[in-house]
Amino acid sequence: MTSRAPVVGFDLDMTLIDSRPGIRAVYQQLSERTGTYIDADLAVTRLGPPLTEEMANWFPADQVEAMADTFRAVYPEIAVPASLPMPGAREALAAVKAAGGRTLVVTAKHEPNAKLHTEHLGLDADTVVGDLWAERKAEALREHGATIYVGDHTGDVRGARRAGTLAVAVASGPCTAEELRAEGADVVLTSLTEFPGWLSAYLDA
Repeated sequence: MTSRAPVVGFDLDMTLIDSRPGIRAVYQQLSERTGTYIDADLAVTRLGPPLTEEMANWFPADQVEAMADTFRAVYPEIAVPASLPMPGAREALAAVKAAGGRTLVVTAKHEPNAKLHTEHLGLDADTVVGDLWAERKAEALREHGATIYVGDHTGDVRGARRAGTLAVAVASGPCTAEELRAEGADVVLTSLTEFPGWLSAYLDA
């Protein structure tokens, strides 16, 4: 038995799910629809920040919001079925539950689409909060009493630190372990497969 029940937040893209195949397909369809060149392979190497930031690389400023809305509209049919759980994702969530804790997902992804992902893949998160990026993730982490936040991006580390939660980083996304440490991550794991063992040791300590 552990002495205290953790409340653990997780990022979504490249932390709990590998959404690259689905997102690539959505960008390709958007490119075909609009006749605008989009390097989908490049775009999926930059997952993490809000969608509008990526759209600004391909469309004029006055079209960015409309293109983001189009992206989100076609996303459920194309991207959700094509995405996969990251190695160790289900086990990481289960480890928190086994310790008597609660789990939440805090992501920059459009919240309805984030919920579709967790439901489709059977990822057992107690709460899913979307549309929050970097330091703004602290809003949800504080509201739900998170004690640990796990993410793959330096923006996730900043959000955890702003919230005063332990920043656990996984080097499974666009940021290297060195970049995550430099941003101030308290712990850096190679992948979520290491998380259950780390959590057990952390709680026992």
